[in-house]
Amino acid sequence: MANDSKPLLRYLADSIKADLQSKMVFLGGPRQVGKTTLALSLLKADKRRHSGYLNWDDPRVRPELLRGNLPANESLVVLDEIHKYPRWRNLVKGLYDTQGDQISFLVTGSARLDHYRKGGDSLQGRYHHYRLHPFSLSELNATASEGDMEALMQFGGFPEPLLSGEVRKWRRWQRERLSRVVYEDLRNLENVRQIALIELLLDALPDRVGSPLSIRSLSEDLQVAHATVDRWLRILENLYVCFRLPPFGAPRIRAVKKETKLYFWDWSQTRDKGERFENLVACHLLKYCHHLEDTDGYRMELRFLRDTDLREVDFVVLQGRKPLFAVECKSGEKSPSKAIDYFRQRTDIPVFYQVHLGKRDYVSNETRVLPFQTFCQELGLP
Repeated sequence: MANDSKPLLRYLADSIKADLQSKMVFLGGPRQVGKTTLALSLLKADKRRHSGYLNWDDPRVRPELLRGNLPANESLVVLDEIHKYPRWRNLVKGLYDTQGDQISFLVTGSARLDHYRKGGDSLQGRYHHYRLHPFSLSELNATASEGDMEALMQFGGFPEPLLSGEVRKWRRWQRERLSRVVYEDLRNLENVRQIALIELLLDALPDRVGSPLSIRSLSEDLQVAHATVDRWLRILENLYVCFRLPPFGAPRIRAVKKETKLYFWDWSQTRDKGERFENLVACHLLKYCHHLEDTDGYRMELRFLRDTDLREVDFVVLQGRKPLFAVECKSGEKSPSKAIDYFRQRTDIPVFYQVHLGKRDYVSNETRVLPFQTFCQELGLP
């Protein structure tokens, strides 16, 4: 684990601070990932009582915001949870258009903020959007110590359980967080009545991490329609509970086309050690892609490589539709997968890596086999 006496500055802080000079910033991400804490750090405050922090849940704040009243002598205002107001976009637009020359606006909220901004966006051109991810190896320690990796594997990357380092607190936090997502966020976001069945779906998903996801199998287990399960999965993705990856279809291979693979934002939900490591790597690579999109405007994609003969490489990272590199995950220090050589000859993927939890670092048949910590350092993952 990282040294607790050293402040852990979040990786987006400097980029957000720079963008606030010219536009609003919307900060989304999973529940309890640290959005409010990051916002308060930009206000240079350690408590939510700061006058620049305005939470829609506070009954004293709502009437003032609806009247267009903002705190005096504040150059930055944080609007937290304002997306709970049905007309929040028009309200924020009005505040920004009338007072944006004097005040910077940081709008933070749960997945609903991202969900609702996608349709009929009256705020277009007035903001930059960021997605805050859980802690990664690079954020915890620039030298990527062995203790940091063990902590991430056991507790996941969400601040509260990770920084506490206690198994009991991690179990309680995980249970309470999922309960809030299901019983608060989901009810407010979607018209879903079968809450108990969604809980069963959530319980079934950890055993399907890293494998081709069969919605048909899930629909049979839950005894609901295929379209219903697919809709529930999209809802869970909107709530930052999980994410699905599509396949990479290179022209010279018989790539699968409709299969997807599922992973959790909180990889500590994954029970098997090997699958948990793969999920951790998936989250690190997704964070890398989102960071390049949100800060530099690149079009990034994270996919997987699999053909109809079941040969597979876990991940392919693309920039502007062109593959940058592929990554295979192995918990042990194993020789490169035979699938890597097969796909190297038939795709235009320039670099293949195989990452592991051990210490050996070597090259075999043009494939770099290396510890995951070294991989993170050399690629500059955020």
